[in-house]
Amino acid sequence: MHNWLEPKYLAWLEHGFFVTLMLSACASLCATPLGFALAVARGARQGVIARGAALYVFAFRNSPLLVQLLFWYFGVAAILPSDWMTWLNTPHAAALGPLALRWPTFELLAGWVGLTVYTTAFIGEEFFAGIRGVSPSQGQAAAALGMSRYATLRYVILPQALRIATPPLAGQYMNVIKNSSLTMAIGVGELSYMSRQVDTESFRTFQAFGTATVFYVLAIAAIETALVIWQHTGTRVVQRGRA
Repeated sequence: MHNWLEPKYLAWLEHGFFVTLMLSACASLCATPLGFALAVARGARQGVIARGAALYVFAFRNSPLLVQLLFWYFGVAAILPSDWMTWLNTPHAAALGPLALRWPTFELLAGWVGLTVYTTAFIGEEFFAGIRGVSPSQGQAAAALGMSRYATLRYVILPQALRIATPPLAGQYMNVIKNSSLTMAIGVGELSYMSRQVDTESFRTFQAFGTATVFYVLAIAAIETALVIWQHTGTRVVQRGRA
């Protein structure tokens, strides 16, 4: 272990890995319902809503994430009132029994917002593709049975769309973890940032970035394993239903 990295540096990398996981999870949890709402808006009958949703997807999918992160960090900071920025940059904590909930730093908050709005566009497209992948005859049959548009979407289209969209959605969640490394540009102490810090102080470039790579691979492998388990479980349920 001594020939690899000292415990202090391993602790830095572990902390960075925790920040990466936390940031990626928060962005994914927020982007998933927002992406679904965006997909529904893409298929809305009102042209204004559909065009607005399409414009959102066009803007955020076709601009670099790094530029968006810099906008949320530097651009928003420039237009917000100084009192707001002072409050955001001041540490805050709330006691909840034995736990202490701390308000995130402005860097982490900007990274979270930037990752969320960027990922929403991609997840929205995956949901939209899943919805379009359901045969129109399914909706027509539901309408013939007297089901409302909402009931048709919830009970007929959505379950099938989710089954279609799950594999590409898993790919987007993997991308969130990898894209979170770009938040180092605005000072977020995630895994890539901490590996750079370890490299700067210890001069063990291979060990620092090699360990970070292992952490990233483990996180991606966990998502792939969950996808395989979900698909295997879903296949069994379908086979039992047919039996």
